[in-house]
Amino acid sequence: MAAFHYLNKVYSMFGKSKDKEPDVVLIGAGIMSATLGMLLKQLDPTLTIEIYERLDEAAAESSDAWNNAGTGHAAFCELNYTPEQADGSIDISKAIRISESFDISRQFWAHMVGNHLINLPLDFINSVPHMSFVWGDKNVDFLRKRYEAMQQSHLFRGMQYSEDPQQLLRWMPLIMDGRTITEKVAATYMPIGTDVNFGALTRGMIRYLQQQPGVTLHFCHEVRKLRQKSDSSWRLKIRNVNTDESIKVRTRFVFIGAGGGALPLLMKSGIPEGEGYGGFPVSGQWLKCTNPEVIEKHYGKVYGKAAVGSPPMSVPHLDSRFINGKRELLFGPYAGFTTRFLKQGSFLDLPMSVKLGNLRPMVAAGLRNIPLTKYLVNQVLQTPEDRMVSLREYMPQAKQEDWVLEHAGKRVQVIKKHPDHVGVLEFGTEVISSADGTLAALLGASPGASTAVSIMLSLLEKCFPEKVRTPEWTNKLREMIPSYGQSLAENEALLHEVRAYTSEVLELESVQQIRK
Repeated sequence: MAAFHYLNKVYSMFGKSKDKEPDVVLIGAGIMSATLGMLLKQLDPTLTIEIYERLDEAAAESSDAWNNAGTGHAAFCELNYTPEQADGSIDISKAIRISESFDISRQFWAHMVGNHLINLPLDFINSVPHMSFVWGDKNVDFLRKRYEAMQQSHLFRGMQYSEDPQQLLRWMPLIMDGRTITEKVAATYMPIGTDVNFGALTRGMIRYLQQQPGVTLHFCHEVRKLRQKSDSSWRLKIRNVNTDESIKVRTRFVFIGAGGGALPLLMKSGIPEGEGYGGFPVSGQWLKCTNPEVIEKHYGKVYGKAAVGSPPMSVPHLDSRFINGKRELLFGPYAGFTTRFLKQGSFLDLPMSVKLGNLRPMVAAGLRNIPLTKYLVNQVLQTPEDRMVSLREYMPQAKQEDWVLEHAGKRVQVIKKHPDHVGVLEFGTEVISSADGTLAALLGASPGASTAVSIMLSLLEKCFPEKVRTPEWTNKLREMIPSYGQSLAENEALLHEVRAYTSEVLELESVQQIRK
């Protein structure tokens, strides 16, 4: 009997591993988890954090530069953020929120760069003018009214408007070359726009976190189950996708930042706040320019109006980007339908996400968005010639041999309950958190990465309310984000101050200097 107890003790010590018990578990190694991890580690260096990513590298899904539908969203050029109302007026409230959020992101990035937490700024951010371009009397009238409305907010001061073809030729030569003199056109030009490589930014933050005591990153690990215990802690079962071994982790806080994989995990959590949510996946493609001479002739992000019934991620744009130290030129994205929630996901993702609790909202949202479904089907059926027709609407002289098709990432648009319509399809981002603040999940897409810092600040206030109210956390937040707790939309002097500060630290020169 004594020998039995001895062997049993040895087994318990060596044959059965003890649960890991970090303070925080971050699921996914994308821009959202990286941002939250950076904030938490700056606010409390003693926190222990475990990050689990099912792929073998960070930022390989929606955060990657080739997969990201838009970069540097500041609401300067995205026309879908400024809808025209029934009375003909332009609603800029969403544009104001997004623009302010982007300035908050810039402050946090400047803090990281200024304190040598991440690599040099040119690795991930560059000055690139943001432009909107339209043609036709009705669209020109819309853009003129939009410009006038946006001039009422100091967030958009410095924006220029023109209907002069010669001026537009100087701003966007590829777009104006080959157009008829009689065509009615208009554009706005914002010189302080930027291009942000969120893949490079994410990997820079992840590298920093890996070097910090108490932080461990696990690639090729997939969270399979999560369940809340009676003491409010969470128990996670995680599988090593290479060895098929399972580990168990116990933690007081879980953030599900797994992009398209967040919805299935939210549903597995069983929190009441996640009840009724569904997802509608949309895929994307780009036309990528391969001709260096053409790439060199265009410098800017030029956004147009989306086709009727198309999702916001499909707003067409001719887009200068910096990827892996090289200037690129993309057009698109072209949308399509998919049942995968992730680029490297399963075709069963969508059908497996349909449960009794979200069936009615998903059906209702589907019936209300039949034009969107038709649009996506048409996009899927497009030929290379069809895609060139779309490109030539923006770039009349485009040659098919200068462009190749590049696959972008997946976006899972949020479907949720609605008191009037049973279920609605949302095109923004949404944080769902448990009532006790022990679990939070991020769902949705655009503007996403550009507003990651604001989203994570909101999450901190929901899930760590007592900590956020302490002088230690409040002062640290103001150190990292000088405008924290104040409104940039209401304080013009503060806006000018933080933009000057972030431009200097992030080395955002004037457009004229860059193009010399």
